[in-house]
Amino acid sequence: MTKIVVPDDFPQAIIGTEAHERLKQCGELKIYSTKAESPKEFVERIKEANIVLNIRAYSKFTEEALRSSTELKMISIWGVGTDNVDLKAAKELGIVVSNTHGASTITIAEHTIALMFAVSRNIPEIHQAVKRGQWPRGYAVELYGKTLGIIGTGLIGQRVCELGNAIGMKVIGWTYHPSEERAKRLGIEFVSLKELLKRADVISIHLRLSPETEGLIGKKEFDLMKPTATLINTARGGIIDQEALVEALRDKKIASAGLDVYPVEPISTDDPLLRLDNVVLTPHCAGMTREAMDTGLNMAVDNIIQYMEGKPIRVVN
Repeated sequence: MTKIVVPDDFPQAIIGTEAHERLKQCGELKIYSTKAESPKEFVERIKEANIVLNIRAYSKFTEEALRSSTELKMISIWGVGTDNVDLKAAKELGIVVSNTHGASTITIAEHTIALMFAVSRNIPEIHQAVKRGQWPRGYAVELYGKTLGIIGTGLIGQRVCELGNAIGMKVIGWTYHPSEERAKRLGIEFVSLKELLKRADVISIHLRLSPETEGLIGKKEFDLMKPTATLINTARGGIIDQEALVEALRDKKIASAGLDVYPVEPISTDDPLLRLDNVVLTPHCAGMTREAMDTGLNMAVDNIIQYMEGKPIRVVN
Protein backbone atom coordinates (compact mmCIF):
# COMPACT_ATOMS: atom_id res chain seq x y z
CA MET A 1 0.00 0.00 0.00
CA THR A 2 1.19 3.50 -0.85
CA LYS A 3 2.56 5.31 2.20
CA ILE A 4 1.44 8.94 2.37
CA VAL A 5 2.79 11.38 4.96
CA VAL A 6 1.73 14.89 5.91
CA PRO A 7 4.75 15.93 7.99
CA ASP A 8 3.70 19.45 8.94
CA ASP A 9 -0.01 20.02 9.64
CA PHE A 10 0.78 22.71 12.21
CA PRO A 11 -1.06 24.98 12.63
CA GLN A 12 -3.78 22.49 11.77
CA ALA A 13 -5.19 22.81 8.27
CA ILE A 14 -6.07 19.46 6.73
CA ILE A 15 -7.31 17.32 9.63
CA GLY A 16 -11.08 16.99 9.57
CA THR A 17 -11.52 18.40 6.06
CA GLU A 18 -12.95 16.86 2.90
CA ALA A 19 -9.39 16.64 1.58
CA HIS A 20 -8.39 14.61 4.65
CA GLU A 21 -11.19 12.10 4.01
CA ARG A 22 -10.21 11.80 0.34
CA LEU A 23 -6.55 11.36 1.22
CA LYS A 24 -7.39 8.45 3.53
CA GLN A 25 -8.65 6.54 0.49
CA CYS A 26 -5.32 6.92 -1.33
CA GLY A 27 -3.17 4.73 0.90
CA GLU A 28 -1.68 4.33 4.36
CA LEU A 29 -1.84 7.86 5.77
CA LYS A 30 0.18 9.45 8.58
CA ILE A 31 -0.41 13.07 9.59
CA TYR A 32 1.90 14.91 12.02
CA SER A 33 0.15 17.77 13.82
CA THR A 34 3.28 19.24 15.42
CA LYS A 35 6.28 21.00 13.95
CA ALA A 36 9.43 18.88 13.66
CA GLU A 37 11.97 20.05 16.24
CA SER A 38 14.95 19.52 13.95
CA PRO A 39 15.91 18.62 10.36
CA LYS A 40 16.72 15.13 11.64
CA GLU A 41 13.21 14.69 13.07
CA PHE A 42 11.74 15.96 9.79
CA VAL A 43 13.68 13.34 7.83
CA GLU A 44 12.48 10.65 10.23
CA ARG A 45 8.93 11.62 9.40
CA ILE A 46 9.28 11.37 5.62
CA LYS A 47 12.07 8.84 5.02
CA GLU A 48 9.73 5.88 4.39
CA ALA A 49 6.99 7.81 2.60
CA ASN A 50 6.16 7.22 -1.04
CA ILE A 51 4.21 10.47 -1.26
CA VAL A 52 4.39 13.59 0.90
CA LEU A 53 1.71 16.27 1.06
CA ASN A 54 3.54 19.43 2.16
CA ILE A 55 1.41 21.88 4.13
CA ARG A 56 3.88 24.42 5.54
CA ALA A 57 6.75 26.36 3.94
CA TYR A 58 8.86 25.89 7.09
CA SER A 59 9.39 22.25 6.06
CA LYS A 60 12.67 22.22 4.15
CA PHE A 61 13.09 19.48 1.57
CA THR A 62 16.85 19.88 1.26
CA GLU A 63 19.03 17.67 -0.92
CA GLU A 64 20.10 15.78 2.22
CA ALA A 65 16.49 15.22 3.28
CA LEU A 66 15.51 14.04 -0.20
CA ARG A 67 18.47 11.67 -0.52
CA SER A 68 17.61 10.20 2.89
CA SER A 69 14.04 9.52 1.74
CA THR A 70 14.80 6.61 -0.56
CA GLU A 71 11.15 5.60 -1.04
CA LEU A 72 9.90 9.09 -1.90
CA LYS A 73 8.37 9.47 -5.37
CA MET A 74 6.22 12.58 -5.10
CA ILE A 75 5.84 15.82 -3.11
CA SER A 76 2.45 17.51 -3.46
CA ILE A 77 2.72 21.09 -2.19
CA TRP A 78 -0.32 22.90 -0.84
CA GLY A 79 0.39 26.37 -2.19
CA VAL A 80 2.32 27.99 -4.99
CA GLY A 81 5.76 28.58 -3.44
CA THR A 82 8.43 25.94 -4.04
CA ASP A 83 11.38 27.71 -2.40
CA ASN A 84 11.35 25.15 0.44
CA VAL A 85 12.13 22.30 -1.96
CA ASP A 86 15.46 21.64 -3.68
CA LEU A 87 13.88 21.20 -7.11
CA LYS A 88 17.17 20.34 -8.80
CA ALA A 89 17.86 17.51 -6.36
CA ALA A 90 14.27 16.30 -6.60
CA LYS A 91 14.51 16.12 -10.38
CA GLU A 92 17.84 14.29 -10.21
CA LEU A 93 16.31 11.76 -7.81
CA GLY A 94 13.18 11.30 -9.90
CA ILE A 95 10.88 12.87 -7.31
CA VAL A 96 7.89 14.62 -8.87
CA VAL A 97 6.98 17.96 -7.27
CA SER A 98 3.56 19.55 -7.83
CA ASN A 99 1.81 22.61 -6.43
CA THR A 100 -1.65 24.18 -6.34
CA HIS A 101 -1.07 27.10 -8.66
CA GLY A 102 -4.05 29.45 -8.67
CA ALA A 103 -5.87 28.10 -5.62
CA SER A 104 -5.24 31.20 -3.48
CA THR A 105 -5.16 33.84 -6.20
CA ILE A 106 -8.36 35.64 -5.23
CA THR A 107 -7.89 35.53 -1.48
CA ILE A 108 -4.24 36.68 -1.52
CA ALA A 109 -5.12 39.52 -3.89
CA GLU A 110 -7.94 40.57 -1.53
CA HIS A 111 -5.55 40.51 1.44
CA THR A 112 -3.14 42.67 -0.55
CA ILE A 113 -5.85 45.27 -1.07
CA ALA A 114 -6.88 44.96 2.60
CA LEU A 115 -3.32 45.81 3.66
CA MET A 116 -3.30 48.76 1.27
CA PHE A 117 -6.45 50.16 2.90
CA ALA A 118 -5.31 49.32 6.43
CA VAL A 119 -2.06 51.23 5.90
CA SER A 120 -3.45 54.16 3.93
CA ARG A 121 -6.30 54.70 6.42
CA ASN A 122 -4.18 53.86 9.49
CA ILE A 123 -6.98 51.53 10.59
CA PRO A 124 -5.15 49.36 13.18
CA GLU A 125 -3.88 52.35 15.17
CA ILE A 126 -7.12 54.35 15.18
CA HIS A 127 -9.09 51.18 16.00
CA GLN A 128 -7.04 50.72 19.15
CA ALA A 129 -7.33 54.42 20.00
CA VAL A 130 -11.13 54.33 19.79
CA LYS A 131 -11.21 51.22 22.01
CA ARG A 132 -9.17 53.19 24.57
CA GLY A 133 -11.88 55.85 24.62
CA GLN A 134 -10.05 58.30 22.35
CA TRP A 135 -11.46 60.02 19.27
CA PRO A 136 -8.40 60.58 17.05
CA ARG A 137 -8.31 63.03 14.16
CA GLY A 138 -5.87 63.22 11.31
CA TYR A 139 -5.62 62.88 7.56
CA ALA A 140 -5.57 59.51 5.82
CA VAL A 141 -4.54 58.73 2.24
CA GLU A 142 -7.06 58.34 -0.59
CA LEU A 143 -6.06 55.57 -3.03
CA TYR A 144 -8.19 56.80 -5.93
CA GLY A 145 -5.98 58.32 -8.60
CA LYS A 146 -2.76 57.08 -6.99
CA THR A 147 -0.23 54.98 -8.92
CA LEU A 148 -0.08 51.30 -8.02
CA GLY A 149 3.14 49.56 -9.02
CA ILE A 150 2.88 45.77 -9.27
CA ILE A 151 6.12 43.81 -9.20
CA GLY A 152 5.33 40.45 -10.78
CA THR A 153 2.24 39.91 -12.93
CA GLY A 154 1.43 36.24 -12.45
CA LEU A 155 -2.09 35.21 -11.47
CA ILE A 156 -2.06 37.06 -8.13
CA GLY A 157 -0.42 40.17 -9.58
CA GLN A 158 -2.99 40.21 -12.37
CA ARG A 159 -5.88 40.00 -9.89
CA VAL A 160 -4.38 42.84 -7.83
CA CYS A 161 -4.13 44.80 -11.07
CA GLU A 162 -7.87 44.28 -11.68
CA LEU A 163 -8.73 45.37 -8.14
CA GLY A 164 -6.44 48.40 -8.38
CA ASN A 165 -8.14 49.45 -11.61
CA ALA A 166 -11.54 48.99 -9.95
CA ILE A 167 -10.52 51.34 -7.11
CA GLY A 168 -9.52 53.93 -9.68
CA MET A 169 -5.76 53.64 -9.33
CA LYS A 170 -3.35 54.03 -12.23
CA VAL A 171 -1.62 50.67 -12.51
CA ILE A 172 1.92 50.16 -13.76
CA GLY A 173 3.86 46.92 -13.61
CA TRP A 174 7.19 45.21 -13.96
CA THR A 175 7.72 41.60 -14.98
CA TYR A 176 10.47 39.46 -16.45
CA HIS A 177 8.25 38.83 -19.48
CA PRO A 178 6.28 41.95 -20.48
CA SER A 179 4.10 41.96 -23.58
CA GLU A 180 1.85 44.47 -25.33
CA GLU A 181 -0.98 41.91 -25.42
CA ARG A 182 -0.89 41.37 -21.65
CA ALA A 183 -0.58 45.11 -20.99
CA LYS A 184 -3.70 45.78 -23.05
CA ARG A 185 -5.65 42.92 -21.47
CA LEU A 186 -4.80 44.02 -17.92
CA GLY A 187 -5.09 47.74 -18.49
CA ILE A 188 -1.53 48.16 -17.27
CA GLU A 189 1.59 49.98 -18.41
CA PHE A 190 4.76 47.91 -18.23
CA VAL A 191 7.82 49.89 -17.17
CA SER A 192 11.34 49.18 -15.94
CA LEU A 193 11.74 48.27 -12.28
CA LYS A 194 13.65 51.50 -11.69
CA GLU A 195 10.83 53.60 -13.19
CA LEU A 196 8.19 51.70 -11.21
CA LEU A 197 9.99 52.35 -7.95
CA LYS A 198 10.27 56.05 -8.75
CA ARG A 199 6.66 56.56 -9.87
CA ALA A 200 4.52 54.31 -7.68
CA ASP A 201 2.63 55.55 -4.64
CA VAL A 202 1.91 51.96 -3.61
CA ILE A 203 4.31 49.14 -4.52
CA SER A 204 3.00 45.57 -4.26
CA ILE A 205 5.22 42.51 -4.61
CA HIS A 206 3.96 39.32 -6.30
CA LEU A 207 7.03 37.28 -7.21
CA ARG A 208 8.23 33.82 -6.31
CA LEU A 209 11.32 33.63 -4.13
CA SER A 210 14.23 32.40 -6.24
CA PRO A 211 17.97 33.08 -6.55
CA GLU A 212 17.03 35.88 -9.00
CA THR A 213 14.47 37.55 -6.72
CA GLU A 214 16.08 37.09 -3.30
CA GLY A 215 16.99 40.53 -1.95
CA LEU A 216 15.57 42.18 -5.06
CA ILE A 217 14.37 45.18 -3.04
CA GLY A 218 17.28 46.59 -1.06
CA LYS A 219 18.82 49.89 -0.04
CA LYS A 220 19.30 51.30 -3.54
CA GLU A 221 15.71 50.39 -4.44
CA PHE A 222 14.36 52.14 -1.32
CA ASP A 223 16.40 55.20 -2.23
CA LEU A 224 14.47 55.38 -5.52
CA MET A 225 11.03 55.34 -3.88
CA LYS A 226 8.96 58.37 -2.99
CA PRO A 227 9.08 59.39 0.70
CA THR A 228 5.27 59.06 0.57
CA ALA A 229 5.35 55.52 -0.87
CA THR A 230 3.81 52.43 0.71
CA LEU A 231 5.31 48.96 0.22
CA ILE A 232 3.07 45.86 0.36
CA ASN A 233 4.44 42.31 0.45
CA THR A 234 2.24 39.21 0.41
CA ALA A 235 4.75 37.11 -1.58
CA ARG A 236 7.89 36.03 0.30
CA GLY A 237 9.90 37.86 2.94
CA GLY A 238 13.25 37.07 1.37
CA ILE A 239 12.49 39.22 -1.67
CA ILE A 240 13.10 42.29 0.50
CA ASP A 241 16.34 43.06 2.32
CA GLN A 242 14.99 43.17 5.88
CA GLU A 243 17.68 45.48 7.25
CA ALA A 244 17.17 47.94 4.41
CA LEU A 245 13.39 47.82 4.94
CA VAL A 246 13.68 48.63 8.64
CA GLU A 247 16.05 51.51 7.86
CA ALA A 248 13.72 52.88 5.17
CA LEU A 249 10.71 52.82 7.52
CA ARG A 250 12.60 54.12 10.54
CA ASP A 251 14.26 56.98 8.64
CA LYS A 252 11.05 57.81 6.70
CA LYS A 253 12.65 57.08 3.32
CA ILE A 254 9.23 55.58 2.61
CA ALA A 255 6.01 56.36 4.45
CA SER A 256 4.77 52.92 5.39
CA ALA A 257 4.53 49.20 4.70
CA GLY A 258 2.01 46.37 4.94
CA LEU A 259 3.61 42.96 5.37
CA ASP A 260 2.27 39.42 5.52
CA VAL A 261 5.59 37.60 5.01
CA TYR A 262 9.02 37.70 6.66
CA PRO A 263 12.48 36.20 6.11
CA VAL A 264 12.06 34.18 9.32
CA GLU A 265 8.62 32.98 10.41
CA PRO A 266 7.09 33.33 12.91
CA ILE A 267 8.54 36.81 13.26
CA SER A 268 10.85 37.13 16.26
CA THR A 269 9.55 38.99 19.31
CA ASP A 270 12.62 41.25 19.17
CA ASP A 271 12.30 42.04 15.46
CA PRO A 272 12.75 45.83 14.98
CA LEU A 273 9.67 45.91 12.74
CA LEU A 274 7.55 45.43 15.87
CA ARG A 275 8.78 48.74 17.28
CA LEU A 276 7.76 50.81 14.25
CA ASP A 277 4.45 52.66 14.07
CA ASN A 278 4.31 53.00 10.27
CA VAL A 279 3.90 49.32 9.42
CA VAL A 280 0.91 46.95 9.49
CA LEU A 281 1.82 43.30 10.06
CA THR A 282 -0.18 40.10 9.52
CA PRO A 283 1.06 36.53 10.23
CA HIS A 284 1.47 35.02 6.72
CA CYS A 285 -2.28 34.55 6.52
CA ALA A 286 -3.11 36.12 3.14
CA GLY A 287 -4.23 32.76 1.77
CA MET A 288 -6.05 31.66 4.91
CA THR A 289 -9.70 31.81 3.99
CA ARG A 290 -11.91 28.75 4.24
CA GLU A 291 -12.64 28.99 0.52
CA ALA A 292 -8.99 29.10 -0.51
CA MET A 293 -7.96 26.43 1.98
CA ASP A 294 -10.60 23.97 0.80
CA THR A 295 -9.79 24.62 -2.85
CA GLY A 296 -6.04 24.32 -2.34
CA LEU A 297 -6.11 21.21 -0.13
CA ASN A 298 -8.39 19.43 -2.57
CA MET A 299 -6.13 20.42 -5.47
CA ALA A 300 -3.14 18.98 -3.58
CA VAL A 301 -5.05 15.71 -3.11
CA ASP A 302 -6.17 15.81 -6.76
CA ASN A 303 -2.50 16.00 -7.77
CA ILE A 304 -1.76 12.90 -5.69
CA ILE A 305 -4.68 10.94 -7.12
CA GLN A 306 -3.81 11.91 -10.69
CA TYR A 307 -0.17 11.01 -10.12
CA MET A 308 -1.17 7.58 -8.79
CA GLU A 309 -3.44 7.07 -11.81
CA GLY A 310 -0.71 8.11 -14.23
CA LYS A 311 -2.59 11.21 -15.39
CA PRO A 312 -1.06 14.63 -16.12
CA ILE A 313 -0.56 16.93 -13.14
CA ARG A 314 1.02 20.35 -12.62
CA VAL A 315 4.69 19.44 -12.25
CA VAL A 316 6.99 22.27 -11.18
CA ASN A 317 10.33 20.49 -11.51
